[in-house]
Amino acid sequence: MHTTASGDGTTIAYDREGDGEPLILVPGAFSYRRFPGQVKLAGLLAARFTVYSYDRRGRGDSGDTKPYAVEREIEDLAAVINAAGGHAHVWGLSSGAVLALQAAAAGLPIRRLAVHEPPLVVDPGDRQPPADQLQQVTALIDASQRGAAVRYFMVDVMGAPAFVPTMLHLMPKAWKALTAVAHTLPYDAAITRGYMEGRPLPAGQWGSVTMPTLVMCGASKETPAFLVHAAQAVAAALPDARLVQRRGLGHTKALNAPVIAATLTEFLTGPNNTVRTGDQHA
Repeated sequence: MHTTASGDGTTIAYDREGDGEPLILVPGAFSYRRFPGQVKLAGLLAARFTVYSYDRRGRGDSGDTKPYAVEREIEDLAAVINAAGGHAHVWGLSSGAVLALQAAAAGLPIRRLAVHEPPLVVDPGDRQPPADQLQQVTALIDASQRGAAVRYFMVDVMGAPAFVPTMLHLMPKAWKALTAVAHTLPYDAAITRGYMEGRPLPAGQWGSVTMPTLVMCGASKETPAFLVHAAQAVAAALPDARLVQRRGLGHTKALNAPVIAATLTEFLTGPNNTVRTGDQHA
């Protein structure tokens, strides 16, 4: 384990492995650097890159200086990029994808960006989470109801079937891991706030994100329609973005590390940073 200090002095923990150009992994809700899927993904990518897998603030071995603000999380990512030598490729998953987009828009030195199923709701016909999700999940955490917060976020916010948290509750190790980071769910809600209301992205949204960008999305049979619509909208909004929709890139059940690693490696090392367009409608 290594550590670096963010702009407000918060300790940010990260693992580093591999040799090559630096690549930073930004996890989504519930995830952290020791999450099994992320550990496997980092190991596969380490064959070609120096991989930095870090704990977002409040998770794992990272600190959690109050008050929280999305800007502080951007500073956390900036600190990891600085530890990586001052520039890096960045992959972000789910809410981590939105965080990565906001960090890129803020001017962080990101060479190439990959955003994996950002959880936006851009189509008015798609299911929308409660408008007060941030207030609701914050209230549950403030009341020390971590389990209820996990259930609320999974079912009411993410749209998972009601039996999913019940099933996970019967798996003590998995449930303990989820509740251990439940207090960071308001952070994920804050990052996606304003992007889940069933409205198209505003004109010019993320227009300053000019580095080559890969927008990753699972095949339609494994990924909810709202995530497909979101990926399409983000790819269309960015000046230099490519969309790849490929079986195995869905993340609602578990990370398919081999498919993700292969897709990322193809983008980051291939001619003109492209991916095979033939996979976009898989």
